[in-house]
Amino acid sequence: MAISSRIISVLLLFFVFFVIICIEANQTPSQKTLRNDSNAIQRASNDYGNIIHEIPSSVLYPSSVNDIIDLVKSSNAHSTPFTVAAKGRGHSVRGQAMTRGGVVVEMTSLGNNENGSGISVCSDLGYADVGGDQLWVDVLRATLEHELAPVSWTDYLYLSVGGTLSNAGISGQAFLHGPQINNVLELDVITGKGGFVTCSKNENPELFFGVLGGLGQFGIITRARIVLEKAPTRVKWVRLLYSDFGTLTKDQEHLISIEAPNYVEGFLVTNENTTNDWRSSFSSPSNQSDVVSSFKKNNGLLYAIELVKYYDNQTAQTIDQEFEKLLKELNFIPGFIFSTDVTFFDFLNRVGNLDNEKLPLTESHPWLNLFIPRSRISDFNSGVFTTIVPEFNEPFGLFIFYPLNRNKWDDRMSAVIPDEDVFYTLALLHTSGANEYQTIDKFNGQILEFCEKAGIEVKQYLPNYQSKQDWIKHYGSKWNIIQKRKAMFDPKMILSPGQRIFNSV
Repeated sequence: MAISSRIISVLLLFFVFFVIICIEANQTPSQKTLRNDSNAIQRASNDYGNIIHEIPSSVLYPSSVNDIIDLVKSSNAHSTPFTVAAKGRGHSVRGQAMTRGGVVVEMTSLGNNENGSGISVCSDLGYADVGGDQLWVDVLRATLEHELAPVSWTDYLYLSVGGTLSNAGISGQAFLHGPQINNVLELDVITGKGGFVTCSKNENPELFFGVLGGLGQFGIITRARIVLEKAPTRVKWVRLLYSDFGTLTKDQEHLISIEAPNYVEGFLVTNENTTNDWRSSFSSPSNQSDVVSSFKKNNGLLYAIELVKYYDNQTAQTIDQEFEKLLKELNFIPGFIFSTDVTFFDFLNRVGNLDNEKLPLTESHPWLNLFIPRSRISDFNSGVFTTIVPEFNEPFGLFIFYPLNRNKWDDRMSAVIPDEDVFYTLALLHTSGANEYQTIDKFNGQILEFCEKAGIEVKQYLPNYQSKQDWIKHYGSKWNIIQKRKAMFDPKMILSPGQRIFNSV
């Protein structure tokens, strides 16, 4: 007679607790690394999105990489393996770092012990060895002590290195240097089989390319060797307003085709008070009443380019002239310029630390991140920016929009982007009250439905799909290699079940 799913679940839960007992039996109380108390479980079943909540059986707080290896090997040894989800700072928004009934690994626990990889800067060879648990803001601090820095960033620095490298890691520098995954020389990875493997483009390349942008499906990153360059000391930083979408995109694409700027992003301005808020950090010759008037004339929608050029003591004498020359090549609304000059660190850390450690969380973040092919960007503007967005009228969203160059990405990696030389990224960064995200989800759904009906082949960044067919469509021609890599490195489908690619949960 077949064993019921309920009995299998009970047996699996028993095995996980057996693993806990076996590990803890050989440790002193202060060394215990597996917990199943209510506080640990609650934290492991929450993320920044505060929408999905999957309850694990237990949480591993590793004191060394070997603790994670032992856990994954224990799962492999069982006839019904339990799933394992590596969690960094918990900034996924749809439960991607969760597991129902499995074990969540709190990677940041490695940073509390001397057995983690930490941050080691090799100035002579231009790289830093960084633990997958480390935060990018700490990488920045450590490398600046050597007057060096990574070249590609994310807008928010309080994210783990392993977390962003499992996705791609993009910001305004990516047009020039590619995403963060393109600036990695070497990785240490724990595979789904429990193996500890060092990999690079030349050593175990299939694992290297698979893990980078691999959504945690093929291994857990415990160390990354990051490319460094000489760090600037300061930046000139401007925001420029546009009323015409075609002019905006023409200027954005011009900027990413030259090497003069160091950072190019953009925004949708959907609230007339947005630019007034900028005035606390930026100076501007424009009057707020003029901005409001332009905003209303343009049916409640303006666009902005955010542009940055780095400099140091050697280039301080010429930066103003160089920057002025760059601005003369652009066609923003005359006088609608917001400018400032800050340290390199303050620019990269401009968002600050927004993490809230207190539970329960009071906000939800139903974000939608898309890559849009350049050939359809005008259609997207007509159908989404000038139609769906104004009707939604959300007061607390940040909509980031800018182009990227495909030739700065390595197609051997698992990340998926549109098949055009230039494509745009759109980040709809919504905020709602806890459990009040449904209206925003409906708005997100309208955008995806429009793209489907219009034949605009967008790709989700930080993807969230509910069916295997959706994932097959997402990966397109890469689906076969994704399946191959899963079979090679995690054949029992233990790792990262929250992505819902090969697991239902």
